[in-house]
Amino acid sequence: MKTVRAYLSTLLIAALVFASLPVVAAPTAPQGMDLVSTQSVLAGDRAGADRERINEILARADVQDQLLKQGVNPADVEARVEALSDAEAQQMAQQLEQLPAGAGVIGALFAVFVILLVTDILGLTDVYPFTR
Repeated sequence: MKTVRAYLSTLLIAALVFASLPVVAAPTAPQGMDLVSTQSVLAGDRAGADRERINEILARADVQDQLLKQGVNPADVEARVEALSDAEAQQMAQQLEQLPAGAGVIGALFAVFVILLVTDILGLTDVYPFTR
């Protein structure tokens, strides 16, 4: 009986050692990888939708004409919209949604003008010469 117990304990120890080998040899995830939360993914989608809405309005022919009349390059406007933070894009999209019918173009142009002016004053861009 003593020899059977010795063999069984040796086999049990060997089985535990072999069973734990794949766990020890398994590759580990890099230290810098973080999990992405659902909220951050949804916020990114929402920000993308806001930017799409802004770009749809800015792509209209009447808005493009007004931008050109005021001496603003449409490519600069597109770059500025891409440079907006998610919160700024959301705020601008909400303001565009709240504008009354017919006043959308003027309000959109005013919003773009203000954004361009603020970034120009901060020295991030060089659109208006009168800010220097």
